[in-house]
Amino acid sequence: MTTMTETSARFREFKMPDVGEGLTEAEILKWFVQPGDTVTDGQVVCEVETAKAAVELPIPFDGVVHELRFPEGTTVDVGQVIIAIDVAPGSGDAPAPAAAAPVQEPAAEPEAEAEPKGRTPVLVGYGVAESSTKRRPRKGAAAAPEAAAVAAAVQAELNGHGAPSAPTPAPATAVPVQGGRPLAKPPVRKLAKDLGIDLATVVPTGKDGIITREDVHAAAAPAAPEAPAAVASPVAPAPAVAEAPAVVSDSARETRIPVKGVRKAIAQAMVGSAFTAPHVTEFVTVDVTRTMKLVAELKEDKDMAGVRVNPLLIIAKALLVAIKRNPEVNAAWDEANQEIVQKHYVNLGIAAATPRGLIVPNIKDAHDKTLPQLAEALGELVTTARDGKTSPAAMAGGTVTITNVGVFGVDTGTPILNPGESAILAVGAIKLQPWVHKGKVKPRQVTTLALSFDHRLVDGELGSKVLADVAAILEQPKRLITWA
Repeated sequence: MTTMTETSARFREFKMPDVGEGLTEAEILKWFVQPGDTVTDGQVVCEVETAKAAVELPIPFDGVVHELRFPEGTTVDVGQVIIAIDVAPGSGDAPAPAAAAPVQEPAAEPEAEAEPKGRTPVLVGYGVAESSTKRRPRKGAAAAPEAAAVAAAVQAELNGHGAPSAPTPAPATAVPVQGGRPLAKPPVRKLAKDLGIDLATVVPTGKDGIITREDVHAAAAPAAPEAPAAVASPVAPAPAVAEAPAVVSDSARETRIPVKGVRKAIAQAMVGSAFTAPHVTEFVTVDVTRTMKLVAELKEDKDMAGVRVNPLLIIAKALLVAIKRNPEVNAAWDEANQEIVQKHYVNLGIAAATPRGLIVPNIKDAHDKTLPQLAEALGELVTTARDGKTSPAAMAGGTVTITNVGVFGVDTGTPILNPGESAILAVGAIKLQPWVHKGKVKPRQVTTLALSFDHRLVDGELGSKVLADVAAILEQPKRLITWA
């Protein structure tokens, strides 16, 4: 899609691109440039987080940063302009960039601004005004009296009064503002709007004077008669806190975290998968002592030098061999066309726990890789995921997945299918346990495997064969040679 517009021969605007597959929004995590900085074609100007991963955005032209349209932490729709660049600096007078407002001022509510005329159509998103290169800071002074009156009326209604006795809004000095507006994140502004609360009347308790959700709830909740006077007074904020201990206590007892980005995508995907595909899970406990010996031997093999060798490598190879022996398991359900789509390739997903949440990048064409190549791909996948640099493309197109819950000391679980895939293998902790080996009870390395599969695609016989094959290979790793 087009991600930039040309507002004049001098100024060009860069839009939030669709960095994934059909994503509609992204959160700006960090700006690497500020107004006045010189940028070159291909230079990374910011990092954004989509519903799939964190992605760095490069600017596609040279120039000087004129304006940043959104502050860090703002969720921006795909197609919205996020930065304006002066591509011909020094060629004449230019509108003064909003040096303070763009980075500090949260995005203004659409309904509070006049509708710009002549919007330019874009592929995704709302578009930009033709004749404007920057957004003017919204002036809240003109609308403050009316908003304060409405807020006071709502407050009186919540308090059970027929009409407000003193609808006088708090002085502007009572709440830290930037660009004529109280400081609050967009979700908090929406909450205040839904509750009919004027943010100018709310006393902030957040860091740097930012209004929090708890502050808005406190403003909307019934309060003692003397509380409004304390809130309205800029010189004595302490009594308001002392007279509302329940609000402070509740705030200390709970933490509310907005559901967005990767966490939001995980929740939607798991709910969709759990209530769309009929899950069946089968379990098997297996002696993997010989596999652990093979891992130790491979670590000393010169052909495996420089790559990470661990039990997951052998388990991944075992699953690939099992799929080769039972190719029908590697499929997808096409609901729209009522078809089963069998895949003649394996994009092997590896569930990875990262600071941003659970993600499932996959190794493309894993079925074609040798053991050293598979080990190298696994190492790169894990490192990239932990660094938070996994691209959306790396998480698309998976066919089957492995989730290693054993690293947390868990014996096994009932994993939920990654959407669009037919099966997922959970690997439990490998523990030394008493085991009957050659007619005698001996200490052996044992683990439990769990295979969940889509029962529309995989019946019990096929699922059992796949799980049994994986277990057999881990018990006797030499089958990797005879069965491959």
